[in-house]
Amino acid sequence: MNDLLMPVAVPSLASQARAALGKRNLIFVGLMGAGKSVIGRMVAQALSIPFIDTDAEIERVSRMTIAELFTAYGETEFRSLETRVIARLLEGGPRVISTGGGAFINEHTRKVIKEGGVSLWLKADLDVLWERVNKRDHRPLLKTQNPKATLEQLMNQRYPIYAEADLIVPSGNVRKETMVTNVLSALVGPAEKGDAQ
Repeated sequence: MNDLLMPVAVPSLASQARAALGKRNLIFVGLMGAGKSVIGRMVAQALSIPFIDTDAEIERVSRMTIAELFTAYGETEFRSLETRVIARLLEGGPRVISTGGGAFINEHTRKVIKEGGVSLWLKADLDVLWERVNKRDHRPLLKTQNPKATLEQLMNQRYPIYAEADLIVPSGNVRKETMVTNVLSALVGPAEKGDAQ
């Protein structure tokens, strides 16, 4: 009997989270390496709604990689394009949307995100982020002499702004399925925001 009840727990949580979300979008924010794309995709699957990664969408519409866009046009122009793409994506819903690490930092984009749905910060500490991002070299902001120090500097600058998100869920070295459950639980009980910090 217990074996039959076990698989029902997550679908039940998912249906509660889906009901709590309603027609709103769920927008993942946070630094590179926090798990926004991987966890976002799994959460979208659990909620049975579409998933969109804004970086992938920007690359699709521009036909350039994020790194190429940064090199060709600079960060300011990239952020402007990012804001336009996010605003367009938020017009439909419900969706799960994963944003680039700098999106929520831009004041205009942050306003668009706040008006367009429920923002959720996947909050990770430096060691977790570094372990995840140091294996790949496609991050334009980490092409520095000391990328770990740059990452720490980004954390110090951005974490107070990420803290403005509607929900905060810690992102650590736990199973992806556990992270999905934590996100769904946060959606069901938004009053738990303070506890999740």
